[in-house]
Amino acid sequence: MRGTWRGGAAPILVIAFVMALPIINASGAFGPLNDLLALGQAGGQTPAKAPIQQPPEPPQDATPRAVCGPGSKPEPGIQGRVPAGSAASGLHCNADLVAHQGTSGGFKVWRYVDTHGRECAFYDTALLYPVNALKLDGTSQGVAVLDMSDPVHPRQTATLTELPMLSPHESLNLNAKRGLLAAVLGNPSTNAGLVSIYDVHEDCRHPVLQSTRPVARLGHESGFSPDGKTFWATGTALQSITAVDVTDPKQPHAVWQGDVTSHGMSLSADGNRAYIADPGGNMAILDVSEIQARKPDPQAREVSRLTWKSASIPQNAVPFSDHGKPYVLEFDEYTQGTTSVGNRDVVGAGRIIDIGDEKAPRVISNLRLQVNQPADHAAASGDPGALSPVQGYAAHYCSLDRETDPTIAACSFIASGLRVFDITDLEHPKEIAYYVAPTQPRAENGLMASDFAMSKPAIVPARHEVWYSDGATGFYVLRISPEVWPSP
Repeated sequence: MRGTWRGGAAPILVIAFVMALPIINASGAFGPLNDLLALGQAGGQTPAKAPIQQPPEPPQDATPRAVCGPGSKPEPGIQGRVPAGSAASGLHCNADLVAHQGTSGGFKVWRYVDTHGRECAFYDTALLYPVNALKLDGTSQGVAVLDMSDPVHPRQTATLTELPMLSPHESLNLNAKRGLLAAVLGNPSTNAGLVSIYDVHEDCRHPVLQSTRPVARLGHESGFSPDGKTFWATGTALQSITAVDVTDPKQPHAVWQGDVTSHGMSLSADGNRAYIADPGGNMAILDVSEIQARKPDPQAREVSRLTWKSASIPQNAVPFSDHGKPYVLEFDEYTQGTTSVGNRDVVGAGRIIDIGDEKAPRVISNLRLQVNQPADHAAASGDPGALSPVQGYAAHYCSLDRETDPTIAACSFIASGLRVFDITDLEHPKEIAYYVAPTQPRAENGLMASDFAMSKPAIVPARHEVWYSDGATGFYVLRISPEVWPSP
């Protein structure tokens, strides 16, 4: 999510407050004041930009809609549209509600199984802090930690309330290999680079704070190397990426600063490539092998840049492999009109990109709903939530069921709810299920009684489950019908 502050003093006050904080580690001791670029006081590397390519791509048709089985309560009209009042008690197609917890949600849902086999969920509870703090019961503050040993009855066992966890914006990230949960302080534009790191590997129900330090320049979104040794903080609204060495999570320190514009970013399995979602409307592939190898004075290099027909605001780009070949699932947020310089009916949505030749990537298919098509999007402009440039009928986050030979992509499509796609045929994906949470007028949706599904979902293939959060109503566990869940 990217936006503009109204009342220009707010971000300045936040940054000034954070910069005045002492640098304190988990033991309570003062840390060094000279962490590299900790407070954004110095420059960084500016890699030469690769030329932006736009090769031929498939027609931007809507993805074939789900065929709803018995027990479904389908949407009343075209795919993805939720007219006023139609979802007062929710809509669902091949997706059953298993559990609901909490009263609000944010941008990420993560699943983790610790070394003792305990299963947990982590999710941020705020679309925009401190609006959620108005819910005085405390359920909507910080990052919620859930014991998921019984998915039917999620149990909140902890709430993480370090400043970056109160307002992580889109940066909450988990490294499964090492069991590290991290976030950088963020807001809809950017914020000071205060980073918090928790250890969850021993008992995921009770994360242990390792450190909170201003080791990044700015914060909004993030990335994590698969080996769990580098946390990447991105500034999004400004040219700022910081690579933070978290080999010792109690003593994190910056090892590289890049003057590169990045929304979300994801790393290749070996950590040598970063897939950068540039909010300017393209995706960059960045060679970060020298940073991954911890070479002295490391330098990053742009390999290529790609754009596509309906690019709006690229949100993130997730690498995966299928039958031994490399691909990226990229997804945009909102529309080209969100930034007031484009067509408000051109929706970015999602796409699968072939990166077999990383110097010449190409789009091979799209993930879109019928309501994302320009004419249908315009016709639905009066629906609840559709009037807001940072809500409405558009995509936001997607997840895969696994990184090798994935079969499922689950995506939050904001006012259209949670949508699930079969991607076993990468060039011909199809929708198989969806869930639109019961719509309620809340502060988060401007009292418009619309869904506000913004979160990166978590997928549990063995149980055919998808976990996600809705900004206005909380955390959901869904079970997808086995009749439509594709076989590996």
